[in-house]
Amino acid sequence: MGREYSLDSLQIDRTGAENLHRQIYAQVRNLIEARVLASGSALPSTRELSRVLGVGRNSVIAAYDQLALEGYLRLRRGARPLVVELPARARPAPAAGGRAVDVLSARGRLLQAQAYHSGRPGHLVLHPGMPDPDNFPFDTWARLLSRRARHARHDLFGAYHLQGYPPLREAIARYATVSRGVNCGPDQIVVTNGAQSAFDLLARLLIDPGDAVWMEEPGYYGARAALVSAGASLVPLHVDRGGWRLDPPTRPPRLIFVTPSCHYPLGITMPMEQRLNLLRLAEASDALIIEDDYDSEYRFQGQPIPALQGLDVSGRVVFVGTFAKILFPAMRLGFVVLPPAICDRIVPALATTGHFAPLVTQAALADFINAGHLTRHLRRTRRLYAQRREAFYAAFDAHLSPWLSLQRTGTGIQQVARFHGAVDDRAFVAASAAEGINVSALSMQYHGRAAHPGLLLGFASADQREQERALRRLGLLARRLAEPLAAASLPDGTVRASAATGSGGEGA
Repeated sequence: MGREYSLDSLQIDRTGAENLHRQIYAQVRNLIEARVLASGSALPSTRELSRVLGVGRNSVIAAYDQLALEGYLRLRRGARPLVVELPARARPAPAAGGRAVDVLSARGRLLQAQAYHSGRPGHLVLHPGMPDPDNFPFDTWARLLSRRARHARHDLFGAYHLQGYPPLREAIARYATVSRGVNCGPDQIVVTNGAQSAFDLLARLLIDPGDAVWMEEPGYYGARAALVSAGASLVPLHVDRGGWRLDPPTRPPRLIFVTPSCHYPLGITMPMEQRLNLLRLAEASDALIIEDDYDSEYRFQGQPIPALQGLDVSGRVVFVGTFAKILFPAMRLGFVVLPPAICDRIVPALATTGHFAPLVTQAALADFINAGHLTRHLRRTRRLYAQRREAFYAAFDAHLSPWLSLQRTGTGIQQVARFHGAVDDRAFVAASAAEGINVSALSMQYHGRAAHPGLLLGFASADQREQERALRRLGLLARRLAEPLAAASLPDGTVRASAATGSGGEGA
């Protein structure tokens, strides 16, 4: 026998004109048609349901008899009524004119149209920007989280501290000051549900529809989605291997978005001269800068360059950091360092948007940082990822170099590889996903036409053996999909017109 249902949720209106048995009949029929009551399920007996609803048994008998007559129930003497298996329901007919009604607003359609890449559980090897799940101290984290959860009935129970749990804000301020050269105090810190939450909050807080926003091209698609969805008019800030092209834009920007410590996706670092020029341009345009401190913790050549925010003397830089890459993405904790002029105005926006993180998790992270676990974890993973980076280079050269060129950089836990020919990189990524490998398309990072197709490949999330196996499989896939186009390329690397089937143009 299937599941038994109590039908306690039925509502009886004793003041209405409709008979009680018709009310019971209509509600049970609707539950069966909506498949809430699954086929084969047993309903309460007439005596039980009449007692629960407080109605006469005859009303229940009449309702059940009508449902059985219409083919919804099967009645058996001495047994509970059973729901009859019904055929699948037809899809609703389209609205008048043959088109489905679009219930989304203009902003909803913008949100729905934005690109994203999330991957699949358990398929982490080569996933761009993904840290190693096997080297995070989950036992320590579980102990800290459990301890905080046991005492959550006090200052962690309600919707308090919208700007962030005070001990965590103090810990983040110390960390950002010491490790990144950020100039801030705890009152400037806002704890968010990761960097993406921060971008959405800042886009809604700082720009109006139609405002010009100078956005890196190529640039981080998540930040671009938040800006576009808030109504921004994007002006490309072109970035190539030579750095950021800081010629004054034809339209003064209201906001400038940059990833100066480790450009997403190219992995280069903004030189000091360009940082100072950018600050001067922002001041001349009366613009704010969002500095996404992407992957700054993982620098494998030279010393880390201090944050752009630390050079700012006019309060124009909003600094965004995250713990997703250095701890684990599902933690969903990041932070914003606000200029002093915005600090006193942020709490109402946080209350309205709900962009504040769970306090129990914040408290556990504060303990994790203050006990030195973050510092030790970073020291350990830097060594580990440096080794995996070298192994990744060797395996890439062995399996993918005939079809892609790797752009080696000294920062970050992902690398850009460009196809030699005009390959549809999004189709290649889809084929890779079918093989259980989550890589990302370079063309996805461009707002306009992609300059050159390629892939983003992560090297931190898996050991040398797993990387070798995944890159070998990508090489076999490239042989099948990319080799015909690569063979059609001219000696100087350009592609014959007859073979070009994707985005082409000058490399960026």
